[in-house]
Amino acid sequence: MSAIKTVITSRFGEISYNEEEILFFPRGIPAFENMHSWILAGSEDNAVKWLQSIEDGDLALPVTSPDAVQSDYNARIPEDELKLIGSLNTSDLALLIVLSIPEGAAWNMTANLRAPILINIKTHKAVQVIALNEEYPIRHVVFPEDVREKMKASSTRNGGNA
Repeated sequence: MSAIKTVITSRFGEISYNEEEILFFPRGIPAFENMHSWILAGSEDNAVKWLQSIEDGDLALPVTSPDAVQSDYNARIPEDELKLIGSLNTSDLALLIVLSIPEGAAWNMTANLRAPILINIKTHKAVQVIALNEEYPIRHVVFPEDVREKMKASSTRNGGNA
């Protein structure tokens, strides 16, 4: 087992991790092409995790399992992307989707279903890909309208702290 390392983050404070937890993105992530090493952070009991850069403690992206947003999600991934992370075997792979959570308006959260993050769970290589499914939007609204209205009303009653 490798030595424990730490990263100081603006969102979580100091996070400890070991080499086996690092997800390596050979191409980086679009808009963050120079950031190659990331870890997953966040509460075990929360469906939303954070893809935390270990190269920049200020950079963390909210992510979740596609199933948490759309139960029948079935991204078709280009074969060359599968080869980039070293596996064509679906049992070696995991998917995450990036969320956009507007500050002070979590009810307007959207999920990027068009560009999932593909992870080889054996090698920890990862890549954000463009799914071949053209029907998947970049900004899929996460909550149904009735839930969004309740969340918004609750936030208003609580002074914006919901």
